[in-house]
Amino acid sequence: MSAPAPSPLAIVDAEPLPRQDEVLNHAALAFVAELHRQFTPRRDELLARRGERRAEIARTSTLDFLPETAAIRTDDSWKVAPAPAALNDRRVEITGPTDRKMTINALNSGAKVWLADFEDASAPTWENVILGQLNLIDAYTRTIDFTDPGSGKSYALKPADELATVVTRPRGWHLNERHLQLDGTPVPGALVDFGLYFFHNAQRLIDLGKGPYFYLPKTESHLEARLWNDIFVFAQDYVGIPQGTVRATVLIETITAAYEMEEILYELRDHASGLNAGRWDYLFSIVKNFRDGGSKFVLPDRNAVTMTAPFMRAYTELLVRTCHKRGAHAIGGMAAFIPSRRDAAVNKVAFEKVKADKDREARDGFDGSWVAHPDLVPIALASFDAVLGEKPNQKDRLREDVSVAAGDLIAIDTLDARPTYDGLRNAVAVGIRYIEAWLRGMGAVAIFNLMEDAATAEISRSQIWQWINADVVFENGEHATADLARKVAAEELAAIRAEIGDKAFDAGKWQQAHDLLLQVSLDQDYADFLTLPAYEQLG
Repeated sequence: MSAPAPSPLAIVDAEPLPRQDEVLNHAALAFVAELHRQFTPRRDELLARRGERRAEIARTSTLDFLPETAAIRTDDSWKVAPAPAALNDRRVEITGPTDRKMTINALNSGAKVWLADFEDASAPTWENVILGQLNLIDAYTRTIDFTDPGSGKSYALKPADELATVVTRPRGWHLNERHLQLDGTPVPGALVDFGLYFFHNAQRLIDLGKGPYFYLPKTESHLEARLWNDIFVFAQDYVGIPQGTVRATVLIETITAAYEMEEILYELRDHASGLNAGRWDYLFSIVKNFRDGGSKFVLPDRNAVTMTAPFMRAYTELLVRTCHKRGAHAIGGMAAFIPSRRDAAVNKVAFEKVKADKDREARDGFDGSWVAHPDLVPIALASFDAVLGEKPNQKDRLREDVSVAAGDLIAIDTLDARPTYDGLRNAVAVGIRYIEAWLRGMGAVAIFNLMEDAATAEISRSQIWQWINADVVFENGEHATADLARKVAAEELAAIRAEIGDKAFDAGKWQQAHDLLLQVSLDQDYADFLTLPAYEQLG
């Protein structure tokens, strides 16, 4: 008697979308189901391990490089696989969600790489998850176009040799996709995003002279990198493409991963192409992990923590040295400024700051950097052109002058800046505005001339939580308390209503966003990720 056929994936509580069956055909669903069967149990174990490690940090208030992997760090003989041609020059990368207009604009932007984002720049509505996949398929088959319903402006792709190389970012390990379930258990969002994209596009991308390239977010350990590597090996065998076709760039955006950079590259060495310095999530991770470590771990206002802060310098310089030692690309942080069409003076100051930031990264040895808007591509390009010239990267700069001790990465108290009352107001204002847009399905949101994503909301609510629990006293003499946060949030909500009017306010999700921000900022039981309770409220 033959074994029963495995259960198929079920689509649960999701309104059918146009052309949905092109993405969720039987073969693609079977592949995602197999990924789920093979790898979700290990995902679950690794999430539990995160909790154990966090408890250890709470007990010790310290972190160190791992003694059990010292041999990997001291072995100078290993390198990651050479970069494929399409990923050898990454001097400017643009980031953004996979909606139709952004897909065309990002590919046309003049950047070398587009980070096509299913993670922090995308609220994971069913529509965003499925239509984002469809937009990428259409881009590779050159059947994509877009006409703005408001302006009537049309968008179409430039010639193939002028388009950015796509590096897709799936969701982090902590998020599930509730609309795709196997025997009543939701599939991890990471496996849905990776699986659908890889299954539909791996061979298509090879035929275009590129490949299935990925950014891996929220990684906390080399064991999580090992899981991804095993997924890549399985997936390449499943569809019959050569091992090593996949390339992955890992975001070092958690404090624990900063202590395991070499080990992460080692685990992925046949598939690794680089590491990236992700700033806001990194700060959020420091607050989350050291939230009960006392006053020496209290961060000042987020805008006061620049990349020149000693502990941030230690992190970025160690990242460059680690990458170049192992033959990988080092990719710098985000320039999030959104140019104003009305205020040239604001643009002038901001462009100068962006230029200084990108000049510093290029001088420090980074091989490329991120921008959030096409108008910033030429600025970042000029900074890296000045250092690289005709070279595709500067991996030959080994930065052997860099020496970082374990304590340097968590020396938060080397900062002179302190939390301010205006910093609290800004955290509340940005948090409410971002969460409101996210609940409406928008993950990349322009707020106060900056492109914000979920990492922004995480650092905002984490700082409110930390300042209250550390009993911070602001420069005006006020104590950070739950009552003060509620007062500021109520004032902000009233200001938003006055600014946009009753009709627009009532049509939005402002009260819901206000309540959710206060929930995750004030609850003593600190939520690991804001997006977990937020996802329960997402349409």
